[in-house]
Amino acid sequence: MHPDDWHVTHDLDDFLARTEGFLRSRPGPHTLQLTVTETLRTRGMNAFGDGTPVFGWLERAGEVVASFFRTPPRHLSVTRLSSGDADALAARLSALGHPLPGVNADHATATAFAEAWQRHTGAAPDLGERHRLYRLDTLTPPTPVPEGRARVAGERDRAQLVAWHDEFALATHTIPSGAAGWADERIAGERVTFWETPDGAPVSMAGLSPVVAGQARLAPVYTPAHLRGRGYGGAATVAASRAALARGATDLVLFADLANPTSNGLYRRIGYRPVTDFFLYHFSPVGPPTT
Repeated sequence: MHPDDWHVTHDLDDFLARTEGFLRSRPGPHTLQLTVTETLRTRGMNAFGDGTPVFGWLERAGEVVASFFRTPPRHLSVTRLSSGDADALAARLSALGHPLPGVNADHATATAFAEAWQRHTGAAPDLGERHRLYRLDTLTPPTPVPEGRARVAGERDRAQLVAWHDEFALATHTIPSGAAGWADERIAGERVTFWETPDGAPVSMAGLSPVVAGQARLAPVYTPAHLRGRGYGGAATVAASRAALARGATDLVLFADLANPTSNGLYRRIGYRPVTDFFLYHFSPVGPPTT
């Protein structure tokens, strides 16, 4: 595998024209690429920050077999690769001078790329979060259902959404993507479901990505720490799942942090089944060579 076999571009339209069929062929495992590129297409290239996104794909015999994207300052996200293809990609990106803070992919791909990146750049990888991708089988509401009801978040909930967006980012060690814009987009698209108590107080939320290729991803699912353990998160997740199915989604997926056995157990109980595990590696900064 030669590094130049990887095509690299900053042109989203070119990337989608080349890779759309490949990405739609496995909408579950490709959920990040499908939903992030859809957000970039609809909200603009600065939807996730001021850095210029970069995209790429690998072809064999005229057919795309792998792809990647990165929205700075976030990690590289890449589809499943062999170790040889991962090494070629690392060689290509390092030769182009692309600094990478890390990589996020299925566990075998992420590990292969992290090792290759260290060989080519000297940057040491450090395993961070491990997430499990789940796909809905048969939706099974939790019992007992907590008191209250589900409702779609609206304009009056904007401040609540902004606050919970930032709390979620802090709790999960993720880079926030502009809470105000995120809230406005979710409100306009009716893509956040609250669970609220009988007196109308929101106690949990479950967000929803756009439906792309029949697939939608639940994210974020968040309950403030002092309200957990009461079934609110499960109720919100079930309600948001029903909303996605009503919108025409045929594939529903979500990620759960493997360090959180409570959320993993919850998603299994309500009908989500494991697909594969994703590893996120952080790369150490590489300074100038010493003399």
